[in-house]
Parts: sequence; C-alpha cells; structure tokens
Amino acid sequence: MKDSKSGDNAQRDHGRIPVRRIVLTGFMGSGKTTVGPLVAARLGWRFVDVDDVIEADTGMAITEFFARFGEASFRDCERETIARLGAEDAMVLALGGGAIEAQVTRELLLRSPGTLVVHLHVELATTLARCGGTEGTRPILADQTNLAVRYERRLPLYRLAHVTIVADALTPEQVGEAIVEAAGLRNPGGGIPTSA
Repeated sequence: MKDSKSGDNAQRDHGRIPVRRIVLTGFMGSGKTTVGPLVAARLGWRFVDVDDVIEADTGMAITEFFARFGEASFRDCERETIARLGAEDAMVLALGGGAIEAQVTRELLLRSPGTLVVHLHVELATTLARCGGTEGTRPILADQTNLAVRYERRLPLYRLAHVTIVADALTPEQVGEAIVEAAGLRNPGGGIPTSA
C-alpha cells in the first residue's frame, strides 16, 4: 500500500513540524480529485484542485486554455497558482498530473515546512481504464501517441514525494486512510467517510 517512506519518516523529514497541508500528486486517474475531498472532510480542512482554480481564474476550461495558449502557457499559469496556494494551511491540494515536472514547483512543495507531498501511484493501464472516454476534457489523455512517454518521464519525479501510496487496487476510502496515517493526523475512532 505505501512505500518505505512512512508517515513517521515524513514527520522526521519535516523536523517534527506538524503537517499543515497535504499536496496530492500523481498521473491522471490516480484519484487525486476523488480522494482529496475525502481527506479534507476527515481532517476538517479545505480541498482545492489546482485545475479548478485555474479555470475560475482564467474563465475557461483547461482544454480551451491548452488549445488557445498551448501547454507552456498553461504550465506557467499552473506554477503561479501552486505558488500562491502552496502556503495556505489546513488544505488538501490536488495538483495536475504535469505540475511536478516544474523544478521550481517540486522544490517549493518538497521543501516547504508543514507540507506533505503524497504521490498516488497507479500503473498506466489503470489510468487508461479509469479515464477512458474523457479525452475531450483531458488534453494529455487525448495525445495517445505521447501518453506512455509522459507517464515514464513523470514517474521518477512523482517518486520524489515524501510518501508514495500505490492506489491501483485500493478504494478511495483506503487511499484516504493511508494519506491521513502517513501525515500522522489519525484521530482515534475517526475514519474516512465512505462514498454514498
């Protein structure tokens, strides 16, 4: 379920600074926007999806932004948005799948006291199974020719996260519990709410 970087190690990496924000990263279909609200509800925190903020700020869908301005402009906007949101407390932040490619973003998040970066790992086959039919809203998924290349390029960057949770065979509730445990924020008797 989790790799060797457990919650205890995450706490040590932060010099015993309590986790004040959780950042979810991983390839599309890893469950960031499904699990993030569960974790936020469990902790009484706010959930924010970076893509939703960008859409609200720009007044256009991500696919439209890609089509009009290109991926490089989108990544600039994404970096600025993450930098703005990355210092807020009591928040679960879901990154877009490519956000981790920007070195400045990785360094900001990985070195920020109180931030726990969690990689939700899924195999590419899981992404394809979960996201099939959403090519119209996922510009990267629509580019099937380069999808595997992107996945392989990003995988080592995702693995720089403080914690990796292998999410292929887990329910969203199980992934959420693993995140809360890794963050050292588990309360006795509490639990991730189950899906209705």
